[in-house]
Amino acid sequence: MPKASVREISRVTGFSPATVSNALNHKRNVSEQTARVIIDAARTMGYQQNSQLETIQFVLARKTGEIVDESTFHPAVIEGVERQARRHNMGTSFVTLDFSDSETVRHDVDALIADSQAAVILLGTELSDEDFDLFRDSAAHLIVLDGWSDRHYFDTVAIANADSALRAVRHLIDRGHRSIGYLAGRFRIQNFRARERGYLQALSDAGIAFDPSWRIMLGTTLESAYEDMADWLAAISPERLPSALFADNDVLAVGALRALREHGLRVPGDISIIGFDDLSFGAFSDPPLTTMHVLKQEVGEIAVRRLVGNIRNPKSYTCKTQVSTYLVERESVSECLRDPR
Repeated sequence: MPKASVREISRVTGFSPATVSNALNHKRNVSEQTARVIIDAARTMGYQQNSQLETIQFVLARKTGEIVDESTFHPAVIEGVERQARRHNMGTSFVTLDFSDSETVRHDVDALIADSQAAVILLGTELSDEDFDLFRDSAAHLIVLDGWSDRHYFDTVAIANADSALRAVRHLIDRGHRSIGYLAGRFRIQNFRARERGYLQALSDAGIAFDPSWRIMLGTTLESAYEDMADWLAAISPERLPSALFADNDVLAVGALRALREHGLRVPGDISIIGFDDLSFGAFSDPPLTTMHVLKQEVGEIAVRRLVGNIRNPKSYTCKTQVSTYLVERESVSECLRDPR
């Protein structure tokens, strides 16, 4: 008899694929009576559960591509996923979900999450909380990476965004800066919103008032960040410039650096700037960019270890893991020489 799938068992029993998967994995959130019905049906239908999965699917969720296409973040994460998967004798396959086509992506997600024998790492960088609704009934073993849901319980590995931004802005404050602007990515992904909270918290902790005119919205590509920063500089009087800037990521920071230089401003002589992510091109910008280093490969490795652990030892709860960062000091930040405002 051919091996039955979770979807087939779901069709026969009338329970959702997620309930079927939870019952077959002996999770506690399924009643004893429901679990008995599902397990009996699975046995009758010839269902066989693998104890060792052979392949991890790395799924890149793409809404606009303005973040994942522009950054070198996810290739480094993939390297970490592949490296750790090999240690567990597992291969890695790659899938892109195009969220710009709502009907197609719904069908693609349903097919992806229906199989309880699948192991999925979902790169959720560009996803909003509502987008995760599509994954709520996942029968597959699922880990969300670089994104999270406040409405659904998913195992998650993310960056400590708010804490890291707070540390970045504190670094500027410790160097004497009291007028600190914020380069905000126009596409407000979850990471950026969390980093803004850290920025505001650092100002509040230091007793520094937030100036809304220094919240500068920039496009999230190098070119659009440069153009938007140039427009902002052309519209503001020189005496209203902050002494330092915190950027949502290195792409925004490097785009802004070009605009500042072309506007005749010296970095860090006239204005300091600090980025986030420690992307490779930041080390070669003019000047080299001070930034927060994200442990990209390690994040991928952690996701694989968590996934393998969940498969081998199923549990009735999920965890959100936040991975810390560290400051990389280069040449784009200096002591503030202006009088405090």
